[in-house]
Amino acid sequence: KEEMIKKKKVTVKGVNVSSLNKRQQTAMKNHGKHHTKKHISMMVNDMKKGATFGQSHKKAMKKVGK
Repeated sequence: KEEMIKKKKVTVKGVNVSSLNKRQQTAMKNHGKHHTKKHISMMVNDMKKGATFGQSHKKAMKKVGK
């Protein structure tokens, strides 16, 4: 029997970051101290699509700011 492995839901400022890898999750936790929920949310969406942390941060800063 295959058992479902349940991943714990990890959030940063109320934004679900569970879909990111462990290193990205840790980076987002630290990053969340300095940025808004909107900024974090945009970054997570970009990173899910394959953008790097730096690329998604730059885009989020340009579009929504801090």
